[in-house]
Amino acid sequence: MTARFSVVASCPETSARAGVLTTPHGEIATPAFMPVGTQATVKGLTPRDLVAIGTTCLLANAYHLLLRPGEHVVAQAGGLHSFMGWDRSTFKSHLDGETRTLTPERAMEVQAALGSDIAMVLDVCPPYPCGPAELSDATHLTTRWASRALSAPHAAGQGVFGIVQGGVDLALRDASARSLAELPFDGFGIGGLSVGEPRAQTWPALDASVKPLPEGRPRYLMGVGAPSDLLEAIVRGVDLFDCVLPTRLGRHGAVLTPHGRLDLHRGSAAADGSPLDPGCDCPACTQFPVTYLRHLVRSGEDLGLRLASLHNLRFLTRLVERARGAIVNGTFRSFVEEHRALSR
Repeated sequence: MTARFSVVASCPETSARAGVLTTPHGEIATPAFMPVGTQATVKGLTPRDLVAIGTTCLLANAYHLLLRPGEHVVAQAGGLHSFMGWDRSTFKSHLDGETRTLTPERAMEVQAALGSDIAMVLDVCPPYPCGPAELSDATHLTTRWASRALSAPHAAGQGVFGIVQGGVDLALRDASARSLAELPFDGFGIGGLSVGEPRAQTWPALDASVKPLPEGRPRYLMGVGAPSDLLEAIVRGVDLFDCVLPTRLGRHGAVLTPHGRLDLHRGSAAADGSPLDPGCDCPACTQFPVTYLRHLVRSGEDLGLRLASLHNLRFLTRLVERARGAIVNGTFRSFVEEHRALSR
């Protein structure tokens, strides 16, 4: 079985939709946020932690696992799921950076050995800013590599996603998406955004990437994790997200709240005996007051950073869960407006 996707509800006033992505390791209700486990682990957290906060899918990095411990070590351990003790779905991130010297076929070979539920094709993600010639070459090369990746062997039941590129050039974005839409991918990643471009350019580029893609296959915006960005992308019809932001913030003692980020290093450690977020059901919010969390973080205790990471992941998971519920019950437009007002 490869990945299957169905749309179960949509918002008539926007392009938002709620769906179900079915993989060999279970169903993913979308919109969904995927924590990043670059080295087959989400830093500082166990699989049990992640299940407890509602995680249904993780993203790992094929390039890092190729280097260490090596795809054959993972394969001998029974594949990525057995290796890391995770029995839910996994995405494998594309190979990038210095691995541009690899072939699209080798990229698929590595991901087949790792045994992820979804493999991403090898692509070229140009920087921002980028000259027109370099941007055009990168976009067209990504499209050619996508066709080669589809023809390469992959693991039984493993879905394959193409990746739309094009920087902030709307014509290139449209052309990239249209070319990939003609190929039998199980879904589509949207790469090359949130790489330093102004947000005023991000959303038109995302619109140009999404509109040509088939309605019946999932869209995955790669590397985007700020709460307001998730909502703006859901409005535009994106189904899946990943980002290191929540755990990176947590490891530095910063937490996400409905009113923005809060730095636990700042303020009085004895000033606030209330929960961090009364509406949150994570361990940090249900078991400890802010004063204790500040104490842990300011004392350099690992527990404080771990609780902050758990809270941030749960915050984003709850956000997309609530967005999905609002799409299903017909209140998504007001849900988005409420959150936009809070973030002002």
